[in-house]
Amino acid sequence: MSKHSPDADVAFIQALAELLNKNELTELSVKREYGEDDSLEVRVVKQANVVTTIAAAPVAMAPAAAPAAMAAHAAAPAASVEDPAQHPGAVTSPMVGTAYLAAEPGATPFVSVGSTVAEGQTVLIIEAMKTMNHIPAPRAGTVKRILVEDGTPVEYGAPLLIIE
Repeated sequence: MSKHSPDADVAFIQALAELLNKNELTELSVKREYGEDDSLEVRVVKQANVVTTIAAAPVAMAPAAAPAAMAAHAAAPAASVEDPAQHPGAVTSPMVGTAYLAAEPGATPFVSVGSTVAEGQTVLIIEAMKTMNHIPAPRAGTVKRILVEDGTPVEYGAPLLIIE
């Protein structure tokens, strides 16, 4: 039977999240041993560059505020950027993990914008469960955009880069 309290675990996780923010880290992983067959493994990840699209809902407002709100709403579609995941040349993540643009810190990136790639060539690595997974180019072409930064977490299906 465990002799530690769940409240202590919650406080510990909150302290880790504060440490993550305070030191501008993106990921923190800790294993806390309480005894034989009793431990707590925590992985705290701060997702960077999250883009959220929110559909505008009709809002009742005072007549004086309506023209300004309508002008802002009308400008929104013109300012919206094409969804990279819908681009025909998008290379998407086959798994959840952390994306790395080079084989090791300080090494030359696998590709850069303007690079010509061959089908099957490694374009980046995704670390998942302490395993480095090489992500191959699905087709030959030129790298037009790199949509992730080195060391950022990615989700399944997230666009990584665009090859045309």
